[in-house]
Amino acid sequence: MIGRLIDKFIFGLTLLFALQVPQLADQYQQFLSGLYQATRWQVEGYQQTAQAFGYTDAHAMIQHHRQNSVASVRADAEQKLATLAQNQQLQQGVTLFETASLIRKALYMANPTRYRYLETTLHHFSPGIPLTIEGIAFGVIVGLLLNLIITLPMSFFFRRIGLMFKPTKPNSTSIALTGLDH
Repeated sequence: MIGRLIDKFIFGLTLLFALQVPQLADQYQQFLSGLYQATRWQVEGYQQTAQAFGYTDAHAMIQHHRQNSVASVRADAEQKLATLAQNQQLQQGVTLFETASLIRKALYMANPTRYRYLETTLHHFSPGIPLTIEGIAFGVIVGLLLNLIITLPMSFFFRRIGLMFKPTKPNSTSIALTGLDH
């Protein structure tokens, strides 16, 4: 009886935890979109500057600045190059969050290279219950799986301990056979 109560409690906790993943994915997507918009604005500014000064595109301007004799111009070019790379990565992330399944979104968020983004999102995270069928289904399925992963080894362990300490009853055939030996 207590085991079933503990099992239900663990399932409730894992369900609540799993239901937060869709909420976290939505908030992560909002953060990613905002960051993408900011870097895109910078990249568009680089593009306009490049065109204003006769470069074919921002990459050509940045490559030219990387070869400049002034160290601060080279450093600025490296920062701009990093911003271009970040913009491209963010664009891929935003596209993924607009089209991919919740599992792919969760894997994207859990990638160690993007841990900083996840940490920032978690800092501002507000728990809630997802209102989409996909979010609720994800929460229930992951909650059940986590519950099984947590409780199944414990139930096997306690059954094994229970069998070890359970007194054995002699069966009637063994008594009858031992009686014949005398």
